[in-house]
Amino acid sequence: MSTSSNSLPLGFRWSSVKAGIKASGKPDVALAVCDGGANAAALFTSNQLVAAPVIVGRRHLAATGGRVSAVLVNAGNANCATGEPGIDACRKSCIAVADQFGCVFDEIFPSSTGIIGVPLPVEKLITAIPTAKAVLGDTPEHAEAFATAILTTDTKLKVAHASFEVEGRTVNLFGCAKGAGMIGPQLIPHATMLVYLFTDLSACSEHLAAMLLSAVEGSFNSISIDGDMSTNDTVLLLASGKSEVAAQGLAVPAFEAALQSVCGSLAHAIVDDGEGVTHVVTLEITGTRTGADAKAIARTIATSPLCKTAWSSADPNWGRLLAAAGRAGVAFDPATVTVTIGGLPVFANGTRATSFDEDATHAAMGEREYTIHIDLGQGDGKSKFITCDLTHEYVSINADYST
Repeated sequence: MSTSSNSLPLGFRWSSVKAGIKASGKPDVALAVCDGGANAAALFTSNQLVAAPVIVGRRHLAATGGRVSAVLVNAGNANCATGEPGIDACRKSCIAVADQFGCVFDEIFPSSTGIIGVPLPVEKLITAIPTAKAVLGDTPEHAEAFATAILTTDTKLKVAHASFEVEGRTVNLFGCAKGAGMIGPQLIPHATMLVYLFTDLSACSEHLAAMLLSAVEGSFNSISIDGDMSTNDTVLLLASGKSEVAAQGLAVPAFEAALQSVCGSLAHAIVDDGEGVTHVVTLEITGTRTGADAKAIARTIATSPLCKTAWSSADPNWGRLLAAAGRAGVAFDPATVTVTIGGLPVFANGTRATSFDEDATHAAMGEREYTIHIDLGQGDGKSKFITCDLTHEYVSINADYST
C-alpha cells in the first residue's frame, strides 16, 4: 500500500533566509508554517545539558497539548549553556513569529544548532522573520530551502518522501534532517541532530507520539557517528490533517511503514554524510537473549575508537570487535559466537575461523558500505545499528571547530 513519492504533504509552507548568524553567510534561518495549526509529537536529547530551544520547545508542547503553528530553526548557534538570557532570547524569537502569524507564542516550536556557549544574536533572528514569512511557499523548492538552511557541517542535503493511499485518498510524508557530527542520539519522549517530519495525516498528538517513538528506536536511536550525544537533538513530527485521512484502520500500519521508511532513510543519510566518513558500517547483532542486549553490544562496537580507526584503513582486526562486545555489559560465551565481515567468516567456535581470508576481508572492508554480522548464539534478540569509521579528517574538522 505504501509507495515512494516526491509529493509534499498538504497544509505546510516552508522558507529560508540569511540572518547573518552563520559565519559563512549562507542561509541560516528556516521557517515552516502550518496555517490553522498541526498536531505534533517530539522526541528530544536525553543529555542532562540541554539547549534553550529544547527547554522552551518542551514547555510549548505541554502548554498547547501538542499544537504547533510554526517551526523556527536557526543554524550557526546552538543557544546552549547561555543561561536565562538564552531562554529569553528563544522566547522573544517565538513571540516575534507568533506576532507575524496571529497565534499564541506557545504554538511556535524553536530549534537551534551550532556552537555551544555563545549568546544567540536574537535581534538578527527577529529581524529576519518578516522576510522569511514573505518568501514562504509550498513547492519542492521551498521545502528544499528549509532543509538546506538547517545544515551546519553537513555536505549533503538530507530529505526523504513517502506516500500511501487509503480509499482513494493520498497521505504524504516529507522529512528532512541535519547532522554530520556529534551524532550518538538517545532520544526520549520529553535529538547535533535535527529532524523535521511533515504529514497531512489526521492524527492526535498522543497517537503521533506512539508511532514516532517506535520509528525512532530503529532509526535515529540506532546510529552513531562519534558517540557524542548533542545538547540540541530533536525529532519533530507534525500532522496537518489536510489529507482528511484519519489514523485508524488500514491507515495506521500504512503510515507506520511510511514513517519507518522516511526515518530509516534520513538516519542512513546522516551517517553517510558524517564528518570525515569514508566507510558506512552496518552492525547486525543477533542471537542475544534480548533486543536490549543486542543494541548494547552494537552501540559499544559502534563507538569504539579502536574499531572505528581499523575500519578507516579496512583493517580486518576482528579481535577489536570481540573485545568491544565483551565490555558491553552483556554476558555471553565466546565459544558460541560467530562473526562475519562483508559476508566472509572471520571468527567461530571461540577462535579465528578456519576459512578466514585476510586479503579477501580487507578487500570487502574497502567498499564504501559493508555489514559486520555477529551472532551470539544465545537467543532471539537482535539489533541493526549503522555507524562509520573514524578518520584524520574528522579530527581536523573538530580540533578547531570553535576557532
